[in-house]
Amino acid sequence: MVFVTFRCYVPPTSFTGSDSRGAVRPPRTEREGTSLSGWTYADVWETNADSQPEAPCLVQGDRRTTWREFDVRADGVAAWLLGLGVVEQDKVAQYLYNCPEYLESGFAAYKAGLVPVNTNYRYASDELVYLWDNADAAAVVFHGAFSETIAGLRDRLPKVKGWLWVDDGCGPCPTWATAYEDVAGTNPGRQRGPWGRDGDHLWMLYTGGTTGMPKGVMWRQDDLIHMIFNSAEIELPETPDYGLIRSMRETEGPGPVALPACPLMHGTGGLTAQSIHTRGGSVVLLAKQTYDPVELLDAVEKEKVNNIAIVGDAFAKPMLRALDAHAGRWDLSSLVAMNSSGVMWSEETKQGLLRHHSEMFLLDGFSSSEAIGMGASVSGGDVTSKTAVFELGPNAVVVADDGSFVQPGSGDIGMVGVGGRVPLGYYKDEAKTASTFRVIGGVRYSIPGDYATVEADGSVTLLGRGSVCINTGGEKVFPEEVEEALKTHPGLLDAVVVGVPDEKWGEAITALVEADPGSDVDERALVAHVRGRLSGFKTPKRILFVDTIGRAPNGKVDYKRCRADALALMAAPTA
Repeated sequence: MVFVTFRCYVPPTSFTGSDSRGAVRPPRTEREGTSLSGWTYADVWETNADSQPEAPCLVQGDRRTTWREFDVRADGVAAWLLGLGVVEQDKVAQYLYNCPEYLESGFAAYKAGLVPVNTNYRYASDELVYLWDNADAAAVVFHGAFSETIAGLRDRLPKVKGWLWVDDGCGPCPTWATAYEDVAGTNPGRQRGPWGRDGDHLWMLYTGGTTGMPKGVMWRQDDLIHMIFNSAEIELPETPDYGLIRSMRETEGPGPVALPACPLMHGTGGLTAQSIHTRGGSVVLLAKQTYDPVELLDAVEKEKVNNIAIVGDAFAKPMLRALDAHAGRWDLSSLVAMNSSGVMWSEETKQGLLRHHSEMFLLDGFSSSEAIGMGASVSGGDVTSKTAVFELGPNAVVVADDGSFVQPGSGDIGMVGVGGRVPLGYYKDEAKTASTFRVIGGVRYSIPGDYATVEADGSVTLLGRGSVCINTGGEKVFPEEVEEALKTHPGLLDAVVVGVPDEKWGEAITALVEADPGSDVDERALVAHVRGRLSGFKTPKRILFVDTIGRAPNGKVDYKRCRADALALMAAPTA
């Protein structure tokens, strides 16, 4: 998904225009004009299916699904969900690896007026119980590999009315579950809940867990659909007109082909897939459960992929190593753009990728689960961007602690926020909603906690999340800044920086690094490398070598775990 980017400016106190959602907005039931239901995913996707029934919609390995099949199978699942006795906006948890059933069951939930809820498949039993109980999940769609885990916690989840088992070759369907294929193949006709569909119906994205308990971010479908088309420079009317969608498909044909290399359970992967389907395109999924850059590059060539979604260097560096090792092996001419979001993407890696396909654009999106479109940096053609330097989006601002807007070139530090179309808040968490979604000058902003400075030219330099900021000797140091300095060393594959208790400094900057197997880099060389790029107080006091950083499938790291790992390594007799 391509977002149009703008340079930072000192914002007005409000946003105007028919597409604005900047002003504080009451719930639908308290507004006039409630007859306007807003745009919904189910109606857009059903229109796509009617307009191009035989066009490709989903691909994973040898599995290929047309738009007609996507629609019909989702109807079968929707009928099963409605048969459970659910009510409007009940939640459907998706406990799945990347697979067509993930997207089909999401479509089914939207058809029935229910809410899909992502589930991190790395969670342990207590974390799963917390998430599904917090979300008030009425149904769970799960892969067979998780049957044993679920069997041990079902009695702790009395609100779950039904369990839908997806066969992955890991054993038979449990007696307490329903087989997915038995319902997906029923062909019951178009499904719709008795309450109908509404643009205020939600997509709920659970985020967090590394710095606190997971939180459900509530996104209105109408807002997301407007944002998807705006990113393609298409402005939809406020009043839904699905004839426009039909006309697009008839005149333009199928939409783009995209490959989310990251898990659908995370925002980058999930929103990429929903965006491509909203534009009538096809989603290509990798078959392996662990990331394989060779599988990805093979799929790009075979399926003529136009867009890849990744999460920073954790995905990009292995891809670059494969391309360097097998130069010329893959035809990448179909690739228009590669998007990353959620983790910093180094410019050195970007330039390496561009050497293999100079015609594509590399888009580093600065967004989070609760704030899409805070900014972006672009590399490709004659455009290059430095690591962690972004141009803010049209509704983005940098807010100082006193609530004022940070002025370009002032050197002040603030938190990045975005107005316009933002989530309603966090599910069942009014306190966290109030602290993240703030009204400034009559405009409601989402301010998730990313610190930045505004440069004189209007660009912003991202510093990192305040929740992991290190206080060393009275100075605040953001781990991401030190990590990026470390990762520019050619002998390193990855790095994470944490603060550990220290008698002299309060917290000592400590780095966990993953070295290239062929490198003989040592601690002294890495310290000198960072000292040549950053202030002395930002230089790590200790550098600890590890076999792997242990990033999650979405490329992110658990700073709490890494800090515990650092303390354990330092306490070991051989430290």
